[in-house]
Amino acid sequence: MFWEHLYQMCIERNCKPNTVARAIGMSSATATKWKNGAIPNGEALIKIADYLDCSIDYLLGRTDNPKLYR
Repeated sequence: MFWEHLYQMCIERNCKPNTVARAIGMSSATATKWKNGAIPNGEALIKIADYLDCSIDYLLGRTDNPKLYR
């Protein structure tokens, strides 16, 4: 679920997952790990959510609303 929501947010923001990874201080190879099922740690999730202006709950599939914070 993480990858699908990350990818959807990237489409909406006209960017790519490897761009997000680099923007938060990770290698673009990290995005490949995400695509293959890896879930970022808490600190990385916060940075991704901030960069994409969405909630961590959305990224983790706990809600379908990117702006809904639990």
